[in-house]
Amino acid sequence: MSMLEMTEREITFSQAINEALAEEMRRDESVFIIGEDVAEAGTPFKVLSGLVEEFGTERVIDSPISESGFTGIGVGAAMTGMRPVVDIMFGDFMTIIMDQIANQAAKIHYMSGGKLKVPMVVRTNLGASRRSAAQHSQSLHVWLSHIPGLKVILPSTPYDAKGLMKTAIRDDNPVVFFEDKMMFQDKGKVPEGDYTIPFGVADIKKEGTDITLIGTSSMVQVALEAADHLAQIGISAEVIDPRTILPLDKKTLIDSAIKTSRAIVIDEGYASYGVTAEIASIIADGAFYHLETPVKRIGAMDVPIPFSPVLEDLTIPSSKMVVNMAKTLCGRS
Repeated sequence: MSMLEMTEREITFSQAINEALAEEMRRDESVFIIGEDVAEAGTPFKVLSGLVEEFGTERVIDSPISESGFTGIGVGAAMTGMRPVVDIMFGDFMTIIMDQIANQAAKIHYMSGGKLKVPMVVRTNLGASRRSAAQHSQSLHVWLSHIPGLKVILPSTPYDAKGLMKTAIRDDNPVVFFEDKMMFQDKGKVPEGDYTIPFGVADIKKEGTDITLIGTSSMVQVALEAADHLAQIGISAEVIDPRTILPLDKKTLIDSAIKTSRAIVIDEGYASYGVTAEIASIIADGAFYHLETPVKRIGAMDVPIPFSPVLEDLTIPSSKMVVNMAKTLCGRS
């Protein structure tokens, strides 16, 4: 079915993920979901609601509270021909499964001389501003991006979420799929039926000429909001969503920075040693002779995420921060 033949409608980010999982489970009987509260509760965010009714408890499996245990089950199932989607309730709990992911799933294909593979998706979330405090609000996607053998995905729209999830499930490598927990009710146009989005292809969400704003996950929306404000004062901002940070579409990022001569990278992970530093380095290296100003970065403040709403909001990037920095780089401050 071509994209033109599909019926497009508005659905939420949550519905897009649910639809992608359901379609892939109907298409391929080797796909199953395992995790805490994925069946009876449909996860705390209700993203998986209705799946157990269609596919039963043998394919939508409520696990004990043992992330390392059921992730290990996923690794073993993937090695023996299944395509598990392992649901980690909060991204902060990735700390508990790092051995299974970094030392087992990511390494097995290489250590077996290519004889074994781990076609597994680890589905989890990131993002603050939900008032969930320090142990349920972190954005730790850069940790996984440091490990060869993994793929790391960060959709920012319902359309991207569905297409990238379907690609992730079909991939023969372990994929870590991060969804921003504050975006589940965001709506967007999503075609009915089957489509996929390739990994390693960034999306230019808005074209511009004066400055490049690169955002990941929900920071794409922050960048777009900033671009709207900047347009009101005559600054044309280009907004780019990498969509996947491993693999990363370096060419699109560099080409945009060459065109606009200025760039800001926005990511909700901690600023130190993070995604913003890596992307800024890539742009500085690839577009050096075309840059009017140094590449700037905006990340989360290097503190544990506070519970206090007022304090929490201060720790994460905002459109106001992006606007102020862009004005400075464009000589408008």
